[in-house]
Amino acid sequence: MKSKAVFLDRDGVINHDHAYVHAIEDFEFIDGVFEACQYFTELGYKLVVVTNQSGIGRGYYDEAQFQRLTQWMCEQFNRHSIDIAGVYFCPHHPKKALPQYLRDCDCRKPKPGMLLQAIDEHDIDPTNSIMVGDKASDMKAAIAAGVATKILVRSGQEFTAEDESFADFVCDSLAQLPQKLG
Repeated sequence: MKSKAVFLDRDGVINHDHAYVHAIEDFEFIDGVFEACQYFTELGYKLVVVTNQSGIGRGYYDEAQFQRLTQWMCEQFNRHSIDIAGVYFCPHHPKKALPQYLRDCDCRKPKPGMLLQAIDEHDIDPTNSIMVGDKASDMKAAIAAGVATKILVRSGQEFTAEDESFADFVCDSLAQLPQKLG
């Protein structure tokens, strides 16, 4: 039987987006993120992080730094009895990147590559899954991957009506989701 998942963008959903966050000391969890993730885990959802990381491609930090931060982040979730089933990232950028990362790939959201890879590797049913992101590109990737429910979190940002039109729900943060969906 296929599992269901909540796909989470990282910056702006799990942590405050301070632009190219790559160091533990700069990583600030958004209030309520652990409680919201516990809620989804209790409902039987796998949690999967899908994050564009063009800072790697631009040379602001490297993959090893990203992996160290990711391991630390997952440990913080584990301390709250939350398992992150997988973390998928795209280091590429089509115009602003070092040569080895300069490409128009299938994994950079709004393309669905990261989600499709996770769906395949974790035997996920996208029609029974949720995408939570803070940009229209997150919603577009979810649509392209066939993810049923799209949730746009503002995280302090303002969106156009067109941006919001890609989402099924719009809220201020991940912490509001249990009340919004419950």
